[in-house]
Formats: sequence, C-alpha cells, structure tokens
Amino acid sequence: MVPDTEFDVVTIGAGGGGYPGALRLARAGMRVLMIDPKGTLGGNCLAEGCVPSKAIREMAALAGTHARLAGDPSERIDYTRIIAHKDAVQDARYAQHARELAQSPLVTMRKGLARIRDAHTVTVDDDSGTATIKTRYLIVASGADVLIPSLPGAALCLTSRDLFRRDPTLKERPASMIVIGGGAIGVETASFFAALGSQVTILQRAAALLPGMDTDMVATLTGLLDPRIQIVTNADVSAIERSADGGMRVHYTREGAAAHVEAAVAIMAIGRAPVIPEGFAQLGLAYDRHGISVDSAMRTKLPHVYACGDVNGRLPLFHVAQRESLIAAHNILSGDTPCDYMDYAAVPSALFTIPGAAQVGVTRSLAATRSDMELIESVYDFHGDARAQIAGSTGGGIHLFFEPGNLRLRGGWIVGIDADQLVGEIGLAVAAGLSAYDLARFPNQHPMAAEGITQAARAIV
Repeated sequence: MVPDTEFDVVTIGAGGGGYPGALRLARAGMRVLMIDPKGTLGGNCLAEGCVPSKAIREMAALAGTHARLAGDPSERIDYTRIIAHKDAVQDARYAQHARELAQSPLVTMRKGLARIRDAHTVTVDDDSGTATIKTRYLIVASGADVLIPSLPGAALCLTSRDLFRRDPTLKERPASMIVIGGGAIGVETASFFAALGSQVTILQRAAALLPGMDTDMVATLTGLLDPRIQIVTNADVSAIERSADGGMRVHYTREGAAAHVEAAVAIMAIGRAPVIPEGFAQLGLAYDRHGISVDSAMRTKLPHVYACGDVNGRLPLFHVAQRESLIAAHNILSGDTPCDYMDYAAVPSALFTIPGAAQVGVTRSLAATRSDMELIESVYDFHGDARAQIAGSTGGGIHLFFEPGNLRLRGGWIVGIDADQLVGEIGLAVAAGLSAYDLARFPNQHPMAAEGITQAARAIV
C-alpha cells in the first residue's frame, strides 16, 4: 500500500488551475494530493470572485432593467436578499464540488499551507502539524490575491473579498461609493452598485478605463455606463482617510492639481498579484511580479514542475486556468512529452458590466499596432435587434473582423445585450478558422442577439 506521504502528483491550489487537471489525472489512475488553504475546490473565483460577483451582477441588471422600464426601484431594493442569493449560489457550488471530490477516491484534499522543498518534495502545515510529501510531479496553481498598494490609509478600503466572499463585510447597499481602479473588477463593481442606486465615482490612474482591452470597445462601453458613475481619469490617488461623518475621503492629484472625493465606502480595485508559494525561489525557476514563467505546454524549465492559472500570469481568467490545468494533466500523462498546448489567440474575455462587453481574437485596435495586418470590419447595430428591443437595451452592437481575401474571421467585440454569451460563439468560430461565408450560412436563432453575428457576416458576402 502506498503511504499517504507519497503521491504521483501534488497540486498547490485547488482552484481552476488545479482541480480540473487533478480530477483528470485521477481518472487515469494517478494518486493526486491537492493542498489548498481553503480546503475546497473553486479557488478565489468561487470564494470571492467571478461566481459571487456575477450573482450580484444578475440581480443588479434586473433592477436596472426594471428602473428603465418601470421607474427607479432603488428605494425598494433589499440588498440583504441579494447577498442571501449570492451566498446560496456559493453554497450550492461548494456542495457540487464536494460531490466531485467524493466521486474521485484517488484525489486527496488537504486544507493547509504548502511549502516547496525541492522539485519532488513539499511540506504541508495544517491543524495536525507538518507533514513531508513526496511527489513525482508538481503543479503550482496557487492563484492570485488582491493587490493592496502602499498608500496611507489603503487598509481602510474594502476589497472584492469584502464585497463578494461568503457572508461579506458589506451587507448594505451604500448610498455612495468610490472605486479606486478602472480595470475590469473596478468598472464591474461600479456598474453593479450604480444599477442598484448608489452614486459611484471611479478614480482611474490611466487616461482611460480598461487599459489593454480594445479601445473602440471601451469607448463604446464608457458612453453606455450608468450616468450615476462619475469617471475621473488621470487620477493619481495619494491617500485615503475617514471623513468627518464616518465615511471615506480619497485624496488624489490630477494634472498637477490636488483634489479629493468623499463617499460612504471606498473600494480598492487596482488589480491582483500572483501568489508564489513559499520555497519556490529555491527551485531556480524564472518568475516576476507577473507570475511564473511557463511555455504553452504549461511547463517550467524544470522537468516535472508545471504552473497553471493566475500564478503564471499569462491570461488571468478562470476558463483559461481550467484549460491550462488540463493541458498540464495531459502532458503529465504523456510522460512529460508535450502533447497538448494552450492557444491564447481565441480566448474570450468578457466584462460583466451593465451593459456588458466582450472581446476575442484580433480586433481593429490590435491590428493597428501591426503594419502587416489588414482587417475588414462588419458591424451589427443593436438598435435594430429584436432581442435588444424586447429587453429595452438597444445600445452597442457586434463588430466582427475578417481577413481580406479568404474572409476568415480573426476576432470580434460586442458591447450591449448578451455580450458575455455572444463572445463564446465568436471565439469558437475564430478557433475553428471559420469564414464570413460559414457564418452567413448558419441560420442563427430569432429573436436572439446571436443572429447579429450571422447578419454581420452576411453584410460582406
């Protein structure tokens, strides 16, 4: 009998970068130990990220729709019921993951802190003490955590953890809110609470919101955000303090002038940083503030050591982490001979703002940075879309980008209704190398916004 201190594979972390590969390896007969400080599957996505935040987003979007079509309901919103719904979703998913673990007897979960001793040895500290574990393969999937800057008063701010964790710190809808940071987390959070009736100010250090995303998409989205959101760009935050009424005052400079803004709460949303496990440095592998260096097979430079998910900094999205985890598993099963690789060129990325936005592949703003790339753009406007008209949300549209000549689809972006759903269909078409002719022949469902993909393709063939 193999002792409990020897495993085929150890994963440090049980989030998206860890558990899909662990379950796949177990199905192939490997003994896997998962070490995670939470002791559950799902990582920060389920604990305080994408799942709970989108549970709140869906309720906020419904409130926003009601406000547009039947009057402002903000005074009647019971935020405690929204939190109860969020908590229930998290509970349901934790129970689902527990069933998955129970059905995988070759996977052992250990709640504790992992430390790396060498490429084949880790220790784990938990309530029972410290144990030394030997492993043939190591998958580092320790994720990322909230980034807190070294600013005076930064600890006074709430973070995404305080908003979205099970039984969160923030249990009542604030009348006003300051969001420090104009990336995805900041803009999404701002749009949720604006839809629920809060007055929101975003302080963004850069010249525009959502740096790194398609600039045309961002400009379109910015123009459609709730007017209760005040956006201050080029704002360099210098300090946070309590105001006289017990709220928050955030000081910043803009174009050389000092200013401040006050609100009931302040949210720190400047990003996340990879969590590098203790002892990793002694392996001699490359990493920096962005994450651990890996190739497209998820391999580090050291045989048998892989790094998946947010910790490698390649593309910090949960669905990417899941795919990377499976890539690592497949390559372990092939005996460290790469047989599976990550393709980042067709990964959909959605903004769960209100309205939503999403992009995938090569878009016009990206092509503009390359002198050798030319694209044909086709646009479908939601003003004429039946689904958007039914929902009373006709802003935005679908933009598709094709290669000249063969009209192969290279990418697209969407702002407006069902953006988070539509980007998957576009991404699959990009990954499959489909052309405008292929899309134009497909009879997409009516009256759904997806028919706009077909209509945009038909406009150029």
